[in-house]
Amino acid sequence: MRHRRLLTGLPLIAALLASCDTTTGLLPATIENVVDTISLYALDGTPITAPSGYVIQSKSVVRTDQSTFFDFVFNITPAGQPVLLPTGAVGLGVASGIQVQSAPFDAVTSAPTSAYVDSLPVPIDSGSVVIARSRPVTSCIVGVVYFYGKFEVIALDTIARRVDLRVLVDQNCGYRGLETGLPRR
Repeated sequence: MRHRRLLTGLPLIAALLASCDTTTGLLPATIENVVDTISLYALDGTPITAPSGYVIQSKSVVRTDQSTFFDFVFNITPAGQPVLLPTGAVGLGVASGIQVQSAPFDAVTSAPTSAYVDSLPVPIDSGSVVIARSRPVTSCIVGVVYFYGKFEVIALDTIARRVDLRVLVDQNCGYRGLETGLPRR
């Protein structure tokens, strides 16, 4: 009897595996990439109720007093330098990463797989473009994946201790496409 039950589950497993892209192992993309804007407030020197962190997978700003699940936070150093801090830079373990780009926001079409800063502050300024990689996420049928987003600093207010960012996040599990619309494989 046990063997029959096991065999009846095989069609379901085969169907799930067939739904994966045979080239990359990723499920087909179903969520369109769109450009949004967000505001983050410095971790230090702003009300604790102001969101300082960002979660790439859910495209959400978070208060760091209510959650330690975020991929990076915004802060301004004592010397006045605006920075993005991946999880390793705030003592939450090396997991997420940030990479500064020299290309304009619209020219960045795909996230790289390596060379992310994961444990140091990443200086930013008006016009800076960065790619951020999420913490590893056990998600989808493929196992552990990352989510990626590109961010452009559109305004810095050092008095209010706020950064405004233009954002495009690929919420399709494991995809690295950073163009609007359904991402390409």
